Amino acid sequence: MRYQNILFLMCGFAWVLQAQTPAANQADLTKATFINSVGMRFVRMPAGAFQMGSTGGKGEPSERPQHSVEFAKPFFMGACEVTQTQWKAVIGSNPAKFPGDDHPVEFVSWVDAQAFVARLNERENGNDYRLPSEAEWEYACRAGSRSTYPHGEDEASLPMYAWFDANAGGAPQAVGKKQPNAWGLFDMEGNVWEWCQDTWHETYQGAPGNGSAWVAGGDTAQRVIRGGSWAFGAVELGSSARMPFRAESRVGDSLGLRVVVTPKN
Repeated sequence: MRYQNILFLMCGFAWVLQAQTPAANQADLTKATFINSVGMRFVRMPAGAFQMGSTGGKGEPSERPQHSVEFAKPFFMGACEVTQTQWKAVIGSNPAKFPGDDHPVEFVSWVDAQAFVARLNERENGNDYRLPSEAEWEYACRAGSRSTYPHGEDEASLPMYAWFDANAGGAPQAVGKKQPNAWGLFDMEGNVWEWCQDTWHETYQGAPGNGSAWVAGGDTAQRVIRGGSWAFGAVELGSSARMPFRAESRVGDSLGLRVVVTPKN
């Protein structure tokens, strides 16, 4: 219980700490973490390179060809999914089918997610909030790993890190209750699918290598979702697993979001 309470503070209700440190809502890439005025906690992802996608095996054709992606600068990734409390603080209403202040917001379309980050940018100073690129998402999920899951190849260990069809009980769960990955991010596997900025491309042929969102070409009516959810199985929870979903659709009670932030230039 003590461990869970710490995570609850870290991911969902950290505005208590922010009130004590008013400068914390300014992103500083020299720091390991920061907390914004809505209580969203962000963790710095280091500059570096990785191999994105898969080479075969469990990987789908859409996860190939595996290719090198390099990030010239660090960026901040949300430690957890956006919670219903945080969504309500920014938007003023709650679309979730499964209510709970510290639960991830769901029933969110890609268009809704864009409205959220636009409103968040209006109320925050000196920061640029947005959905992650697909490359940023996978880089952050892998956290330096090259295995199927951030914690290895063994599906038997998934319940330690993820809410999915085998243990979620038919609903999303409160954020930050499972173990984080090596870079301190919670629920990158399971709980809710997370929207990325990218348009859907059937393969990675021609994908950018600088970590930016791939928005040229592809199926512009569909965007990428990542991470699997409470309603899906172990295969969809792999670090390279990806799916398309219609950008304007609100039918998904397992569709949520996680936010990236960088300082404004």
